[in-house]
Amino acid sequence: MAGKRTEGRHIYRMKKELLSIEDYWIENENGEKVFYVDGELFRNAQRNGLYKIWERFLPITDTIDIKRMDDDIAATIKKKFATFWTDKWKIETPNGPDMEIRGSISSQHYTIYSKGEQIAEISKKGFHIRDTYEVEIKPGQDNELILAIAAGLAQTYHLKSEMKRLKSDMERHRPRTYR
Repeated sequence: MAGKRTEGRHIYRMKKELLSIEDYWIENENGEKVFYVDGELFRNAQRNGLYKIWERFLPITDTIDIKRMDDDIAATIKKKFATFWTDKWKIETPNGPDMEIRGSISSQHYTIYSKGEQIAEISKKGFHIRDTYEVEIKPGQDNELILAIAAGLAQTYHLKSEMKRLKSDMERHRPRTYR
Protein backbone atom coordinates (compact mmCIF):
# COMPACT_ATOMS: atom_id res chain seq x y z
CA MET A 1 0.00 0.00 0.00
CA ALA A 2 1.59 3.22 -1.17
CA GLY A 3 0.19 5.84 1.23
CA LYS A 4 2.19 7.10 4.19
CA ARG A 5 1.10 5.90 7.60
CA THR A 6 0.17 8.75 9.93
CA GLU A 7 -1.11 7.51 13.27
CA GLY A 8 -2.09 4.24 11.58
CA ARG A 9 -3.75 5.95 8.59
CA HIS A 10 -2.89 6.21 4.91
CA ILE A 11 -3.20 9.72 3.43
CA TYR A 12 -3.49 10.39 -0.30
CA ARG A 13 -4.11 13.56 -2.32
CA MET A 14 -6.01 13.59 -5.59
CA LYS A 15 -4.94 16.72 -7.47
CA LYS A 16 -7.15 17.52 -10.41
CA GLU A 17 -6.32 20.28 -12.87
CA LEU A 18 -9.32 22.54 -13.37
CA LEU A 19 -9.11 22.23 -17.15
CA SER A 20 -8.64 18.45 -17.13
CA ILE A 21 -11.23 16.60 -15.08
CA GLU A 22 -10.27 13.15 -16.30
CA ASP A 23 -6.47 12.82 -16.09
CA TYR A 24 -4.59 13.41 -12.85
CA TRP A 25 -2.14 11.96 -10.35
CA ILE A 26 -2.84 10.68 -6.85
CA GLU A 27 0.02 11.39 -4.46
CA ASN A 28 0.84 9.99 -1.05
CA GLU A 29 1.44 12.26 1.93
CA ASN A 30 5.09 12.72 0.92
CA GLY A 31 4.04 14.10 -2.47
CA GLU A 32 5.13 10.96 -4.35
CA LYS A 33 2.99 10.12 -7.39
CA VAL A 34 1.62 6.64 -6.67
CA PHE A 35 -1.52 6.30 -8.85
CA TYR A 36 -2.74 7.87 -12.07
CA VAL A 37 -6.31 8.35 -13.26
CA ASP A 38 -6.45 8.37 -17.05
CA GLY A 39 -10.05 8.92 -18.10
CA GLU A 40 -11.79 5.68 -17.21
CA LEU A 41 -8.59 3.88 -16.15
CA PHE A 42 -7.11 3.81 -12.64
CA ARG A 43 -3.39 3.01 -12.93
CA ASN A 44 -0.39 2.54 -10.66
CA ALA A 45 2.65 4.84 -10.89
CA GLN A 46 4.14 2.68 -13.65
CA ARG A 47 0.90 3.31 -15.60
CA ASN A 48 -0.20 -0.33 -15.41
CA GLY A 49 -4.00 -0.58 -15.38
CA LEU A 50 -5.57 -1.65 -12.08
CA TYR A 51 -9.27 -0.74 -12.47
CA LYS A 52 -11.72 0.55 -15.06
CA ILE A 53 -14.32 3.12 -13.99
CA TRP A 54 -17.68 2.83 -15.79
CA GLU A 55 -20.47 5.32 -15.12
CA ARG A 56 -24.04 4.43 -15.98
CA PHE A 57 -26.65 7.17 -15.70
CA LEU A 58 -30.10 5.70 -15.28
CA PRO A 59 -33.37 7.65 -14.96
CA ILE A 60 -33.86 6.69 -11.31
CA THR A 61 -30.38 6.07 -9.97
CA ASP A 62 -26.73 6.59 -10.81
CA THR A 63 -24.48 3.54 -10.93
CA ILE A 64 -20.70 3.33 -11.18
CA ASP A 65 -18.95 0.03 -11.81
CA ILE A 66 -15.33 -0.38 -10.75
CA LYS A 67 -13.97 -3.26 -12.82
CA ARG A 68 -10.68 -5.09 -12.67
CA MET A 69 -8.68 -5.14 -15.89
CA ASP A 70 -10.13 -8.59 -16.72
CA ASP A 71 -13.63 -6.95 -16.57
CA ASP A 72 -14.61 -8.71 -13.32
CA ILE A 73 -16.60 -6.36 -11.07
CA ALA A 74 -14.60 -5.18 -8.04
CA ALA A 75 -17.35 -2.85 -6.78
CA THR A 76 -20.67 -1.38 -7.87
CA ILE A 77 -21.62 2.01 -6.45
CA LYS A 78 -25.33 2.87 -6.43
CA LYS A 79 -27.03 6.01 -5.26
CA LYS A 80 -29.29 4.93 -2.43
CA PHE A 81 -30.75 8.08 -0.92
CA ALA A 82 -30.32 11.82 -1.16
CA THR A 83 -31.56 14.86 0.71
CA PHE A 84 -30.65 18.52 0.32
CA TRP A 85 -27.66 18.13 2.67
CA THR A 86 -26.48 14.56 2.26
CA ASP A 87 -26.16 11.63 -0.12
CA LYS A 88 -26.14 7.94 0.68
CA TRP A 89 -24.55 5.50 -1.70
CA LYS A 90 -24.18 1.75 -1.40
CA ILE A 91 -21.03 -0.01 -2.55
CA GLU A 92 -21.54 -3.68 -3.38
CA THR A 93 -18.39 -5.80 -3.50
CA PRO A 94 -18.59 -9.42 -4.67
CA ASN A 95 -15.50 -10.52 -2.70
CA GLY A 96 -15.83 -8.54 0.50
CA PRO A 97 -18.21 -6.71 2.78
CA ASP A 98 -20.52 -4.12 1.26
CA MET A 99 -19.80 -0.50 2.11
CA GLU A 100 -21.84 2.66 2.49
CA ILE A 101 -21.03 6.26 1.63
CA ARG A 102 -22.47 9.07 3.75
CA GLY A 103 -21.97 12.76 3.22
CA SER A 104 -22.10 15.18 0.33
CA ILE A 105 -20.66 14.12 -3.01
CA SER A 106 -21.39 17.58 -4.45
CA SER A 107 -19.31 19.33 -1.79
CA GLN A 108 -16.76 16.50 -2.00
CA HIS A 109 -16.87 15.67 1.70
CA TYR A 110 -18.00 12.17 2.51
CA THR A 111 -17.15 9.10 4.55
CA ILE A 112 -17.02 5.41 3.62
CA TYR A 113 -18.24 2.85 6.14
CA SER A 114 -17.90 -0.93 6.21
CA LYS A 115 -19.75 -3.04 8.78
CA GLY A 116 -20.79 0.19 10.52
CA GLU A 117 -17.21 1.40 11.01
CA GLN A 118 -15.61 4.36 9.26
CA ILE A 119 -12.85 3.13 6.94
CA ALA A 120 -12.15 6.23 4.81
CA GLU A 121 -12.85 9.95 4.64
CA ILE A 122 -12.68 12.05 1.49
CA SER A 123 -12.67 15.85 1.62
CA LYS A 124 -11.95 18.71 -0.75
CA LYS A 125 -9.14 20.96 0.39
CA GLY A 126 -9.29 24.62 -0.56
CA PHE A 127 -9.51 26.14 -4.00
CA HIS A 128 -6.37 26.46 -6.04
CA ILE A 129 -5.51 26.11 -9.71
CA ARG A 130 -6.16 22.46 -8.90
CA ASP A 131 -8.99 20.85 -7.00
CA THR A 132 -7.31 18.85 -4.25
CA TYR A 133 -9.04 16.03 -2.45
CA GLU A 134 -7.57 14.38 0.61
CA VAL A 135 -8.35 10.71 1.07
CA GLU A 136 -7.66 9.28 4.49
CA ILE A 137 -7.88 5.48 4.73
CA LYS A 138 -7.74 3.37 7.87
CA PRO A 139 -5.18 0.53 7.92
CA GLY A 140 -6.16 -2.93 6.70
CA GLN A 141 -8.31 -1.64 3.81
CA ASP A 142 -7.94 -2.10 0.05
CA ASN A 143 -6.43 1.35 -0.59
CA GLU A 144 -6.41 0.97 -4.37
CA LEU A 145 -10.11 0.06 -4.51
CA ILE A 146 -11.11 2.89 -2.16
CA LEU A 147 -9.12 5.38 -4.26
CA ALA A 148 -10.75 4.04 -7.46
CA ILE A 149 -14.17 4.52 -5.79
CA ALA A 150 -13.26 8.11 -4.84
CA ALA A 151 -12.02 8.78 -8.40
CA GLY A 152 -15.25 7.36 -9.86
CA LEU A 153 -17.41 9.53 -7.62
CA ALA A 154 -15.34 12.65 -8.40
CA GLN A 155 -15.61 12.02 -12.14
CA THR A 156 -19.35 11.39 -11.92
CA TYR A 157 -19.91 14.59 -9.95
CA HIS A 158 -17.82 16.69 -12.35
CA LEU A 159 -19.48 15.13 -15.40
CA LYS A 160 -22.98 15.75 -14.06
CA SER A 161 -22.06 19.34 -13.10
CA GLU A 162 -20.73 19.97 -16.59
CA MET A 163 -23.85 18.47 -18.20
CA LYS A 164 -26.06 20.68 -15.99
CA ARG A 165 -24.02 23.76 -16.92
CA LEU A 166 -24.25 22.96 -20.66
CA LYS A 167 -28.00 22.43 -20.41
CA SER A 168 -28.39 25.76 -18.64
CA ASP A 169 -26.26 27.49 -21.31
CA MET A 170 -28.37 25.94 -24.07
CA GLU A 171 -31.60 27.06 -22.42
CA ARG A 172 -30.27 30.61 -22.02
CA HIS A 173 -29.32 30.81 -25.69
CA ARG A 174 -32.43 29.13 -27.09
CA PRO A 175 -34.36 31.37 -29.50
CA ARG A 176 -37.55 32.70 -27.98
CA THR A 177 -40.80 32.44 -29.80
CA TYR A 178 -43.27 35.30 -29.53
CA ARG A 179 -46.96 35.21 -30.37
